[in-house]
Amino acid sequence: MTTLPALAVTGSTGALGGLVARDLAGRGVPQRLVVRSPERAPHLPGAVAVPAAYRDRDAAVRALDGVRTLLMVSASEAPDRLEEHRTFVDAAVEAGVEQVVYTSFVGAAPDCTFTLGRDHWATEQHIRSRGVASTFLRDNFYLDFLPHMMGDDGVIRGPAGNGRVSMVTRADIARVAVAVLLDPESHRGASYDLTGPEAITLTEAAGILTEVTGREVSFHDETVEEAYASRRAWDAPQWQYDAWVSTYTAIAAGEVEAVSDDVRRITGRAPIGLREMLAG
Repeated sequence: MTTLPALAVTGSTGALGGLVARDLAGRGVPQRLVVRSPERAPHLPGAVAVPAAYRDRDAAVRALDGVRTLLMVSASEAPDRLEEHRTFVDAAVEAGVEQVVYTSFVGAAPDCTFTLGRDHWATEQHIRSRGVASTFLRDNFYLDFLPHMMGDDGVIRGPAGNGRVSMVTRADIARVAVAVLLDPESHRGASYDLTGPEAITLTEAAGILTEVTGREVSFHDETVEEAYASRRAWDAPQWQYDAWVSTYTAIAAGEVEAVSDDVRRITGRAPIGLREMLAG
């Protein structure tokens, strides 16, 4: 398997990993697409699909044999996601991967308000503990997801108060990832905060959505209790409710407000804002 490309990309069947894989292919960069189901991988020039799941250490070791640089897109939200990450990182180290580029979270900390950000922090710590070179892409909440935060009635509901958030598009995250993968040694040991160009409240976001789309959108500041109650309309485990609600309480706490220049500095292009995204 050492004759396969030495650059590996995970998540190519998803939105973020797919953007990265297509960009690399467009530049003529050979890549190994590590996917659970190779038949679902995008068909791209210079790309070879190899089967492996994060939770399957033996398969991951085989899939990563000969890889020098690995883009590890965080796994889908799940109660055992951290264990999946640790297993895959251990497999990467066993396979001899030299550098792991991991998509983390801008507020990653052991006690951050956004509950899933704690898993990102723990994953970063595990990568560091294994001695492999690393680059952490700490992206904020996806700006692409903002229009989907409103209900059918055009109301965005959540306990965010007047907090601000500097959401970032997947396209900007992907551009940063590609820049890092094209010159990984220059980014070894770095951690980048990937944000949009501005920090806005959800009230301001609703106003922009109304202005650009012509649909009346508003923000309703729920209490935490109201937020949990309204989300009980969907059958989900408790950890998922906690993640949904803490998305908003993290905004209220000011933990996702800071605006970083890292996207522009690394890609040479200013990050996309909400108006530009909606217009494009």
